[in-house]
Amino acid sequence: MDVRILDPRILDWGIPDYQTPGSAAVDLFACIDAPLDIAPQAPAVLIGAGIALSFDDFSCAGLILPRSGQGHRRGLVLGNSTGLIDPDYTGEILISTWNRNPAGSPPLTIQPGERIAQMIFVPVVRPRFGVVQAFSRSTERAAGGFGSTGA
Repeated sequence: MDVRILDPRILDWGIPDYQTPGSAAVDLFACIDAPLDIAPQAPAVLIGAGIALSFDDFSCAGLILPRSGQGHRRGLVLGNSTGLIDPDYTGEILISTWNRNPAGSPPLTIQPGERIAQMIFVPVVRPRFGVVQAFSRSTERAAGGFGSTGA
């Protein structure tokens, strides 16, 4: 996968990489010029990751996820829950950050170069849809949903 460095500080902080041999995702850095305070319950803030990607083909996509410790300990999560980077998108990776802490809590301060999110790469399956009047196979779960299998 080709990566374009849009913010030269990435070269100092380290190109996004897997932090351990078993890591499933790469960490993304906050490419901001100064510390940024994010107030609790305020609208989400877009923060550039300083990179752009070329996926080379359409068989995989990137998912932006919160970093576990940032979300659990600090309350820093994504404003869009999960970000999707389509394989044909070649612009800067942007991270929608949101402070989920209760109103009245102190703001969260993001530092330049701080690892604030992670990106995992997943395969993409693109089925072709055929319109039918009825399904050729039925299951017991044809209707219901939203807890239909019990608690």
